[in-house]
Amino acid sequence: MKIRNKNKIFFSLLLISMVLSLVLVPALAFAQEEEEPDAIDIVESIQFGSTFPELMSKGGVPFNFNIDLTYQGIEEKVFNLTSESPDSWFVAIQPSYESVEISAIKLTPGRKESLKVTAVPLVSMEPGEYDIRIFAENEGLEAVIELKATVTSTYEHTMTTATGRLDTKVTAGKDNNYTVKLQNNGSAAIENLSLTSTAPEGWRIRFTPEKIETFNAGETIDVNVIIYPPEKTIAGDYMVTLRSSSENSNKSLDLRVTVLTPTIWGWVGIAVIVIVIIGIAIIFARLGRR
Repeated sequence: MKIRNKNKIFFSLLLISMVLSLVLVPALAFAQEEEEPDAIDIVESIQFGSTFPELMSKGGVPFNFNIDLTYQGIEEKVFNLTSESPDSWFVAIQPSYESVEISAIKLTPGRKESLKVTAVPLVSMEPGEYDIRIFAENEGLEAVIELKATVTSTYEHTMTTATGRLDTKVTAGKDNNYTVKLQNNGSAAIENLSLTSTAPEGWRIRFTPEKIETFNAGETIDVNVIIYPPEKTIAGDYMVTLRSSSENSNKSLDLRVTVLTPTIWGWVGIAVIVIVIIGIAIIFARLGRR
């Protein structure tokens, strides 16, 4: 009888412990789950990103960078935007979808914002690499991205006349001087610039100098052009093309050349006319006597 009572008590305690375990274990697990989020500390951070942080372009051409800004935190924050660039550069920070310039941006945690950075050299820059830095800052939390703008060499020159006119008068059978101006407007020296021409058959065109070995950036050179039409060239207008050519830059200009007959031939023509008139007068005089 005692054994049966002991067994009943044992099974009763076992049943109670099982019931308590079924009730308490899920409750404890749920309580732990409720406490876990409060136990996680969110560390604030902000960072820039860019797929193409380095760009190359000719001098005077704007550099357009695309950058991203991502913020991790608990709540929205406004970050000030500033830039650092070399002297004589203009830098504008803009939203990716607008053309307005901004100096601050409100960021939502976990959301990436796209921005544009336009960098323009305000004066002619020497070829080379120029560093631009963009900052985002709020109460000690700061991000910075370094961008690189590489200015490449440009080869460009002009060819004009000293008078600004594209016509001249020359005398047949003589050397006629004409001046052409060359100016290097690029950012680098032009090597081996040759001067050539196209003229009517029999004409001679000579340049002094005929070739420029090194034409430095910003330099201006006067070239003397000697135009020689043959002695028997008929008076009138003719076209002559002058060219300045190199591997990197080529220019040309078309010149209208008006040929005049030499003065001596003018007097010869007058003398011939006078002789013809005198001869006709003598003939009429003799015929009149008859």
